[in-house]
Amino acid sequence: MCTSSRSVLSFPSLFAVVVAVVVAAPGCVTAGTYDDLVMVHERAKRDQAEAELVRDQELRRREAAQAEAKAQLEAFEKERAQAAADHAALTAQLEQAEGALKHSNDELAKSLKDKAGLKSSVEEMQSAITELNRRKAEADRRMAEYKSLLSRFQSLIDAGKLKIKIVDGRMVVALASDILFPSGSAGLSKDGEAAVREIAGLLSSIPNRSFQVEGHTDDVPIRTAQFPSNWELAAARSLTVLKTMADAGLDAGRISAASYGAQKPAVPNTTPENKAQNRRIEIVVVPDLSTLPGFDELKAAAQG
Repeated sequence: MCTSSRSVLSFPSLFAVVVAVVVAAPGCVTAGTYDDLVMVHERAKRDQAEAELVRDQELRRREAAQAEAKAQLEAFEKERAQAAADHAALTAQLEQAEGALKHSNDELAKSLKDKAGLKSSVEEMQSAITELNRRKAEADRRMAEYKSLLSRFQSLIDAGKLKIKIVDGRMVVALASDILFPSGSAGLSKDGEAAVREIAGLLSSIPNRSFQVEGHTDDVPIRTAQFPSNWELAAARSLTVLKTMADAGLDAGRISAASYGAQKPAVPNTTPENKAQNRRIEIVVVPDLSTLPGFDELKAAAQG
């Protein structure tokens, strides 16, 4: 039994079938069947060619796509490498800029500190100059006061009755006890009383000043019922001068008395002349402490 088939086979398979049919059953193949087989064969060849063409096109497309993907990947890798290099460069620039900014800030801080220090130095200098000017003014005032005191007592100085000197920063009117008192006595002589009264009048003309009368002796000890030691003799003499000055009109509230005995000699007690210098009455012009440096701070501390 001969059978006609229209199944679509690949070209090699279909050709093998046709040959097998012709060889196996030559008597059964009709002209129509043969033509059909030839057509099938031709069509199979065309289909095969078309399939191969499509396959080749697809292969070329895939190869092109792979090439393009590879090129894109290479471009991406190149861009990524460039981006990494740019990032590294920017990071380095940023670190450099931060370093420069820190240096600038440090320089600015130093400049501000130097400026503040300079301002402080200028202020301290101005304060020091002000203080120096104040001290100079005070020194000038005290010098003027000293010269005024000299001029007031010039006649007594010229007469040899007293001396004006500076002792421990204080102005002192020094009177020899031998002129004022008889030896071993606390009673003023006539000339001594006249000198003390004259001095009291001159001191009264010095405004806003207090005075302290200080008694001094030489180192020759005295032991009497009235004066058991040099302390008592020096004290009695200073009190006598104080009372005489008060009687002469000097405000008693401006004068005080003190005794040093033989404890503060003006010169060493080595000769009779030196001993005579040590037997003395000193009238001290009490300094005005309010003019001294630091007085305001001292006063505030005392009040606190």
